[in-house]
Order: sequence, then structure tokens, then C-alpha cells
Amino acid sequence: MSIHIAAKQKEIARYVLFPGDPLRAKYIAENYLDDVHQYNTVRNMFGYTGKYQGVPVSVQGSGMGIPSAMIYAEELYHDYQVDTIIRIGSAGALQEQVKVRDLVFGQGASTDSSVLQHTFAGQAHYSAIASFDVLDTAFHIAQQKIAKEQLHVGNLFSSDRFYNEELDKGKLANYGMLAVEMEAAGLYLTAAKYQRRALALCTISDHILTGEETTALERQTTFTQMMEIALQTVVQLADSASN
Repeated sequence: MSIHIAAKQKEIARYVLFPGDPLRAKYIAENYLDDVHQYNTVRNMFGYTGKYQGVPVSVQGSGMGIPSAMIYAEELYHDYQVDTIIRIGSAGALQEQVKVRDLVFGQGASTDSSVLQHTFAGQAHYSAIASFDVLDTAFHIAQQKIAKEQLHVGNLFSSDRFYNEELDKGKLANYGMLAVEMEAAGLYLTAAKYQRRALALCTISDHILTGEETTALERQTTFTQMMEIALQTVVQLADSASN
């Protein structure tokens, strides 16, 4: 057991889907996985392991924000030797061409969090980026399932605050940021620390420019394209590792 995850060794798979909402983890476990075992209920941050198309996969809730996500990512990588974490979360669109329910693949993650600065104690400005092989695999799977105009690859902005009226979102958009979320930069930093792999795959749940938004229940249970792409990415990565 680690401090925040009650799993025993070998109860967590090498590949982990990482939703912020623990109820999204529960939904995936109940609707997509076979032979499911719940290994974590600590703080109601649910974690499950099962099989998808015969491949062991775990789903672990991360909570909201970089500090929470980094706690769970740290313990997954360090204490349970996880190889790959794929964040499956929601994000707010910053560009007109990015629509609600589109998918955004976080090639990089900029942030206003000081966690990246503290890591290098002012010696460097670290660039938080995805693992290319995971990104490449997931994007090509998505291309076979979803219209081209619904797929976007680029820079996410991992905000430290959900309610942040002072943040110049227009300037973020002008510099090419696709969407705002709250975890990717911390996940990418933690993956780099342990020389493991990570990807943030987000469904657009709301639009900063238009005000359009989905409900909490829709975010929990209807972002199925993202879930299925992440699961099929795990299958392909596992197949590549075995060959």
C-alpha cells in the first residue's frame, strides 16, 4: 500500500487511465472492463483493475488540480511501477475551431503553477510534454473513429485555479493554447521524473468563448469516445510491448 492508494503490489496494471472524477473511473470499470476488482476507496478516490480485450488495465481517479494529480501519479509510478498513465479528462476550449465534445491531445502543457519552477529551483523553465509514442498511437486510433475536424493536437494550459478571472485567456488563445484544464502539466512532470510515459487526452466540456457547456452527469458518463480511444491505445501499446 501507498499513503493514498490501498492496492497491494501487482493489483495495479502497467497501464492506467486517469480521470479526475472518481465516478468516471467507476463508470469505465462497470461498462468497459471484464474481471473487475476495486483496489481503492481511500478518500473515495476510486481505483479499479480489470481487463479490456484481454489486456490488464487500471482506472484511477486523480481528483482536481495539479497537487492532487501529482500525488496519485507519484504513487502509481513510484510505488506500483506503472509504465503509462493516460489522463482522460475535461477541458474548456480557447479556440473557435475547437468545439464542445471535440477531443484535444495535449502535446504540451503550459501552466501558471509554480510546481515546475520549484522543481528546478529557478535554474530552468521546464517544458512539460507528452510521451510521443503514446500520443502518436492514440491520435492514429482517433483518426479512424472521429472526423478530422473534431481532433486537435497542441498546447494545453494547466491552470492552478478553476475560478480565475485575472487570467488573460485571450492572450493564451493568441499564443495558440487550445484549451484550459488543471492536471496535465503536473502529470507530465511526474512521468518525466520517473522516466515513464504519460498523455493527457481531454474532451471539451465547455467553451470559454461561447459559454456553451455540458452537465456534470454528461461529463461523468457520456465522454465515451475519449474512454474508448484511451482503452484501445492501451491495447495497442501492450501489443507493441509484447512483440
